[in-house]
Amino acid sequence: MAVQQNKVSKSRRNNRRAHDSLSAANPNECSNCGELKRPHHICAACGHYDDTEVVALADEIELEDDAA
Repeated sequence: MAVQQNKVSKSRRNNRRAHDSLSAANPNECSNCGELKRPHHICAACGHYDDTEVVALADEIELEDDAA
């Protein structure tokens, strides 16, 4: 088992951890509805990607009672 030779000071330990923090998200505005979305992803609010509808939302689809 590894045992340290000398005590690592708080300053040296924290300097090593300085690059471990997470960066903030970079949301973009949807060109169709204006909601914030992740870059290069489908908009969760309207289902559009690059000005084309990719996913139809559930309230827009009319299902028959027998199909469900």
